[in-house]
Amino acid sequence: MINGKRNQKINGNQKEESNNKNKNDYVIRCQDINLWYDDNHALKDINMNIINNKITAIIGPSGCGKSTLIRVFNRMNDVIEGCRIKGDVIFDGKNIYGKNVDVRAVRSRIGMIFQKPNPFPMSVRDNITYGPRVHGLYDPKILDEIVEDCLKKAALWEEVKDRLKDSAIGLSGGQQQRLCIARALSIEPEVLLMDEPTSSLDPIATAKIEELCQELKKKYTVIIVTHNMQQAARISDYTGFMYLGEMIEFGRTEQIFENPHEELTENYITGRFG
Repeated sequence: MINGKRNQKINGNQKEESNNKNKNDYVIRCQDINLWYDDNHALKDINMNIINNKITAIIGPSGCGKSTLIRVFNRMNDVIEGCRIKGDVIFDGKNIYGKNVDVRAVRSRIGMIFQKPNPFPMSVRDNITYGPRVHGLYDPKILDEIVEDCLKKAALWEEVKDRLKDSAIGLSGGQQQRLCIARALSIEPEVLLMDEPTSSLDPIATAKIEELCQELKKKYTVIIVTHNMQQAARISDYTGFMYLGEMIEFGRTEQIFENPHEELTENYITGRFG
């Protein structure tokens, strides 16, 4: 555990950042989040605020809790047997872990992009229309508009507009990942969670995803888990550094990389461990 002195310092840094922001600027607020997988205490006293229409990167060594944390934001850990959580996640003024919360509605507003592209084994068009159809939208004209709009937002329309009836499995890895982003956008989320979305892609496809993230933040809030510190430095506005289930430091990206407050953060940034 982080000792009391360090914990006090981190909370002080967060409060200082919070004083410069109106609560309306926060799309998600985490308050004292603790999570266990059976007896494994995977997340420990996480407090952080996610700023609206910004890119927030979560960095740290393997197994530190990065993916677990972002799965807290749309309750995807609920499906894991033996998982229990304490604390509050405030989204749109409500605790998503409160009573009588519609988990399906939460997940429709907080979308998820996974490490490995996972297009459905159906056509490109059907991948995009799947979500709207699940939510009861069947008008072909409106669905066509959604397909074009989402593929354009994902910077994929020009590449696949003549292949909409083709299987999505036939697309390249980078195209598949952008299709998954377009699919997530089809149900109009407010937040996009990205769990190492470029780790299996080549540099060219990675660059396209990074450029896309910069465009997406104009309308959406993006939270990205990445092992690539250069990527975090390039595209994110805020960065959180995690270690052994704790949020060691959270702040503006330039501050984290250029003037970290914590020695542990500096050691990780400079490659002394991890």
